[in-house]
Amino acid sequence: MNDKTKRYNLSDSTIRFVDEEDQFDFLCEGFGSPRARMSCGHVVTPMSLTKWCEELLKQGKSRFVCGQFGCNAEWPYQEVCKMALLTPEEMKNFETTMAQNAAAQDSNAKFCPGCMTPVTRGSSSNLYVCCQVCSAKTGRSFGFCWQCLREWKGQQPRSDRCENDDCHNSALKTLRECPEVQIELSGGIKGCSSVRACPTCGSLLQHTGNGCKDVLCPRCKMEFCFCCLKSADECMTDDFDICGIAPRQTSIPTWNGHTIPHRIEGLFHLHRRLFRFRSIGMETDSYVEYE
Repeated sequence: MNDKTKRYNLSDSTIRFVDEEDQFDFLCEGFGSPRARMSCGHVVTPMSLTKWCEELLKQGKSRFVCGQFGCNAEWPYQEVCKMALLTPEEMKNFETTMAQNAAAQDSNAKFCPGCMTPVTRGSSSNLYVCCQVCSAKTGRSFGFCWQCLREWKGQQPRSDRCENDDCHNSALKTLRECPEVQIELSGGIKGCSSVRACPTCGSLLQHTGNGCKDVLCPRCKMEFCFCCLKSADECMTDDFDICGIAPRQTSIPTWNGHTIPHRIEGLFHLHRRLFRFRSIGMETDSYVEYE
């Protein structure tokens, strides 16, 4: 089945068929399928529902909301899969995008691999997470690994890994194995890890080796020194370039979600820094976010 031939089977007694207009055919494409009613009461076809949910994902959403005038009902992912007649490939793409969008919105929430319901981690020191929805549905406690996002195997609590094969923290692996980068400063060249986790929110940032050692995290807006990992203000000295090289990070900071303003206080400090940048031929924001 492809997206051009999606049609409801009228013999499916679990679907509520109606003789009404498709309310999600916004471009008047006239999808050739019987119409069906969603749990919120609005009418769809498999293709119109698929297209609407794809649009929500493009907007960075991780949940599916009706969006019709006056209706903010949230559709369970299982209902979307069924009513949109999602193919295995579409489900894989949906779930991948949902997880990415959810992570961008809330670093403390991930999707349960059993039911795709967003779950918040209770303790940062335990990788075992219990999904209440799956537990209620199956009649037994269902837990998954926060790190590899598979059903939990082995004893718990554990903070390093579960017993699933190849369970590891990819971000920590990157911090451990990334090459060094040489950052040129007025006092010489310093070598440090080319990838750092933001000290505030944990986002991975990669230094290109060109320009200033101070970087601005695009996620939490924290400005910090790529070499010593202190805030830009804490790193400032009279000689400006004198700071230590922090060792490779062995943990990922957890963010509380608050945006941190630039910690440069007063125009004097700002002007002094900008003058210093230009005098030694440096550029600001010399980083890229590491994916």
